[in-house]
Amino acid sequence: MPDSTGSGADTAQAALDAVQRYPRDAIAIAQRVLAAGPGADERSTAERAVGLALRELNDLPGALRHLRRAVRVAATPRTRALARMSLGYGLANAGHTAEALRAVTLALPQLAGADAGRARMQRGVVLHYRGRYDEAVREYGLAVDIARREGDLLLEARARNNRGLLNAHRGVGGTDDDLSRAAAAFRRLGLDLASADARWNLGIAAGQRGDIAGALRCFATVDEEYRRLAVPRPALLLDRVELLLSVPLVDEAVIVATAAVRELRRRGMASDLAEALLARARAALLAGDLDTATEAAAAARARFRRQGRHTWAVFARHVELRAAYRRGTRSAPLLLAMARTADQLDATGWRGPALTTRIEAGLVAAALGRPGRARNLLAVAARARRHGTAMRRAQGWYSLALSRRLDGDEAGAARALRRGLAVLDRHRMSLGATELRAHSGAYGHELAAEGLDIAVRAGAPALVLAWAERWRANALRARPARPPADPDLVAALAELRLVSGLLEDEVLAGRPATVLRGRQARLEQRIRDLARRMPGGGAVVAPPGVGALAARLGSRVLVEMVAHGDRIRAVLVRDGRASLHDLGPLAVAADLSRRHRFALRRLVTTGDAAAARAGAAHTAAALDRLLFDPLRGRLADRPLVIVPVGALHVVPWSGLPTCARRPVTVAPSATAWLAADRREWPTGSPVLAAGPRLPAGHDEVRRLGQVLPGARRLTGSDATAAALTAALDGAGLVHIAAHGTFRADNPQFSTLELADGPLFAHEWEAVDRPPGCVVLSACDSGLTGLRPGDEVMGFTAVLLALGARCLIATVLPVPAEPTTALMLDLHARMRAGTGPARALADAQRAFGAVDDGPALATAAAFVCFGAG
Repeated sequence: MPDSTGSGADTAQAALDAVQRYPRDAIAIAQRVLAAGPGADERSTAERAVGLALRELNDLPGALRHLRRAVRVAATPRTRALARMSLGYGLANAGHTAEALRAVTLALPQLAGADAGRARMQRGVVLHYRGRYDEAVREYGLAVDIARREGDLLLEARARNNRGLLNAHRGVGGTDDDLSRAAAAFRRLGLDLASADARWNLGIAAGQRGDIAGALRCFATVDEEYRRLAVPRPALLLDRVELLLSVPLVDEAVIVATAAVRELRRRGMASDLAEALLARARAALLAGDLDTATEAAAAARARFRRQGRHTWAVFARHVELRAAYRRGTRSAPLLLAMARTADQLDATGWRGPALTTRIEAGLVAAALGRPGRARNLLAVAARARRHGTAMRRAQGWYSLALSRRLDGDEAGAARALRRGLAVLDRHRMSLGATELRAHSGAYGHELAAEGLDIAVRAGAPALVLAWAERWRANALRARPARPPADPDLVAALAELRLVSGLLEDEVLAGRPATVLRGRQARLEQRIRDLARRMPGGGAVVAPPGVGALAARLGSRVLVEMVAHGDRIRAVLVRDGRASLHDLGPLAVAADLSRRHRFALRRLVTTGDAAAARAGAAHTAAALDRLLFDPLRGRLADRPLVIVPVGALHVVPWSGLPTCARRPVTVAPSATAWLAADRREWPTGSPVLAAGPRLPAGHDEVRRLGQVLPGARRLTGSDATAAALTAALDGAGLVHIAAHGTFRADNPQFSTLELADGPLFAHEWEAVDRPPGCVVLSACDSGLTGLRPGDEVMGFTAVLLALGARCLIATVLPVPAEPTTALMLDLHARMRAGTGPARALADAQRAFGAVDDGPALATAAAFVCFGAG
């Protein structure tokens, strides 16, 4: 704690000096000064110290009370001016930017030397809040010049920090130099909190230039420092939202933005609250929640206008207009408003929002039959392909493609789209974590959909296949890079395993577990942060052509489904030739898929009820007709490789008449299937593992040991997460009988229950040599979370990205007894040399001879993923 001895003036100044280092101690020192009945200027300085410390602790109403009092009680012009300067800072934070600017401007004539430099910096802060960025940069520059002349290192660091942050948001160079020098200066002065703030701003700068992994690493490190200092920073939630939206991790951005709104409203931080409402609107827009997007954007815009922050109000208007566009509005007033807003956004430095608004305005103009206006808008947007972040450059190529299509130049449009997707490919490879790569696929959607439309309209099946493969399941193209050992991640996963086990015990016992749930959520967030900051790497793999696929398919037939507008198209590859087919409405197929899964689940839970069996048969036949009638003449009785689309990734394929009795392999993409099919089988011994609370699983492993002599068994207390992860390495075959939980909210936290707690999908990414074939007999173990671009997440994605050749798993809950019987038959056939897909089909066919509804549903629940 700082020394608080000496005169009242010295002690009041000591309190002021302690604000950045120890805000709570600063308040205590200042209150002792006030209690001693000081003179007017000493009292003003003490009140100012309390106000600024409360600002650091995010109590804005309290801060403003003390800072106004500091102005009122000051006796000398200099002291009053210094108090006004600090009041201006507090008012700006509270959203009263006009009053803040008046207060700081009034203070300037009364100050000289370093005091004038501090006033210049505070005036820059207020201008920054008001969106007058060029003026703010000039004020910060004057403050730096004064600080260097006066030898005031603290003032220089503060001004550099503010200038660096502003230039980061504007995309101006020199940002890192200002921020790094500010962080170093704060550290030399012993101002740990200020140094942490400057380093956090370096993370913002990294995110603004598209270095997502670097920003995540920075935020994770600095967040630990804030926790150590025990100083709340709720406004920093906004920076996290910005980064999440840039990936985009939409669901998480919605949660964080909602939390930011709640917390900033509670603390009375009006300026940051307006920005939080805007962040909430942007997240809701990406999530497709157009009502929330419109409502939150309108509320943000109203607050910005009251605060005199007109440039921010334009940004909020941009979100409102985009929501109207997403609703399907195509009108002349919308076109006019979008074009005007795009110009205003450009003029105030919001390059990204301006670009998006201008592209959509061009599409509105084209829809209204105004091609000339559309070309003009798109031509301006196309300039972005030359500079900026990967996302902006890709949007620029997209704009050029749209413009060329308006001119009838389909070939030129396709070239532009390929250039844009190549930019995104390189960006994706810079992201180390599978999760980030999967979510980043959202940015390729518009480009790939446009290219797909060109190919479909040309009736070119090989081109349709190429465009589909350029976008889908790209996260599986390269295994995520990871250091050999990350002790922080290992420790966090171990702690989460312990907490999850304790939580399950409490839930099973019927006891409240609020504290454990909160601890679990915090640990999961920490693990996500640690996993996301891994460095990127890997080469971009070009999608295979029809010839490369045909060379591996042999007698098999590949059916790749794609979404084209509201319909499903399919590219069928057989005997080296590709054909294009229209299967039907995507929504109808998704609905039939849901109904079929429900019918099979009902058949398992209700037993062999006639109604359940009839329902399953009816929905299976309807879905089968929609998907396979247009293809039937080319399928014959050949084995199938199916690349589904959207909700069809979880279809129990062998439950459909066309797929029953034949080998069927399901893959996220043709590229992923080809890579898996080319892999050599590892030669390691088989591994059999059984989890706790599953007596049938232990019996299953015991009986499988007779089918697979020499297999390594992990049962009882030996079946730990570490033991199983180690056993996966280089094994030719792995069979796991354990309770499984699929996490739709975050598939990478899907689990298999083992002796020491859950094994997370995250953990399998650390295996060096992937197993050949993995069989999971747990319920729902084959379910996947879908992200834009048909990116699958969960055990399937992790294993295929890892390099496993195939995975046999369930897409439905399954009962124990028929599952064990099916597994014994499956492994006996594979042991005899039959390939996994054929062995599964033959085992399922044997079950078909048994007139038992639950057994039939159990057999249908298993799917062979990868390359069987």
